[in-house]
Amino acid sequence: MQKPLILTAAAAFTLATPAIAETPVLTVLTYDSFTSEWGPGPAVEAAFEETCGCDLQFVGAGDGAALLARLQLEGPSTEADIVLGLDTNLTAAARETGLFAPHGVSADLTLPIAWEDDEFMPFDWGYFAFVANKGAKAPNSLRALADSDTKIVIQDPRSSTPGLGLLMWVQAAYGNDAGALWADLADNILTVTPGWTEAYGLFLEGEADAVLSYTTSPAYHLIAEEDDSKVAWPFDEGHYMQVEVAGKVAGTDQPDLANAFMAFITSEAFQSIIPTTNWMYPAVTPADGLPAGFETLITPAKALLLSPEDALASRPAALDAWRTALSQ
Repeated sequence: MQKPLILTAAAAFTLATPAIAETPVLTVLTYDSFTSEWGPGPAVEAAFEETCGCDLQFVGAGDGAALLARLQLEGPSTEADIVLGLDTNLTAAARETGLFAPHGVSADLTLPIAWEDDEFMPFDWGYFAFVANKGAKAPNSLRALADSDTKIVIQDPRSSTPGLGLLMWVQAAYGNDAGALWADLADNILTVTPGWTEAYGLFLEGEADAVLSYTTSPAYHLIAEEDDSKVAWPFDEGHYMQVEVAGKVAGTDQPDLANAFMAFITSEAFQSIIPTTNWMYPAVTPADGLPAGFETLITPAKALLLSPEDALASRPAALDAWRTALSQ
């Protein structure tokens, strides 16, 4: 009689094993460059999976602004547990979806601004800038750029957070005169790309004199390629700031893992990855400081940043001015 009992127990164990061994999956919706082999994604995935007992899966959704469009389309049916890669130009609209829950994270951030948002947690920040080759004739302002014959590549503000950042930069610096600035800048624009990767690639291929990017972009060339030929142009009006954030989806079916990942974002393990993979300033400066080479970057004399609410309110008119100027 013992043999049937042993077989029954073994069968029961066999049936139970898949459920016991099933690894929970945490899905993070982010922009494509974050998930690339040279982006932060692979290192972040490895570091978090060392502690979470889970399978961290990044899902790319184009450039940063495309994340919001996808969320608005999917609504509560989204399979994302975390959304990583929105910025403060998009958080007011993201909040209006009702899809996000408080992150519950307390951290000593080293941002140049105070942070009090309980739904969106910063993971990095930087300043938008036009990047060019050293030695190129450098305008000292957006106005001087518009008055020059410099050819630039920019990104579409409807799909790209840098593109939207430039829209808000012009708006913050020129206000009611933003439309006139765009009208004068239109003939400088060689092309408008869906995202940052395409635009930067065109610049590196020599198709344009400069590209909309970040003050930190030259650090990549200096540190990763030992190439000091790229510079960011400092502009007198100041430079618009970007703060990139992550948010926890309220309907996640992995709330404990989502909470753990939100806390992990501000950890040394995550933040130390950011400077030399996402090529931005970390939201919490690592204990060892920033990598050598970051001290060579320009520091804007003036930082520009619209509140999330002002960015949302000004976006329709700013987009209209942009479209009008580029269609003529």
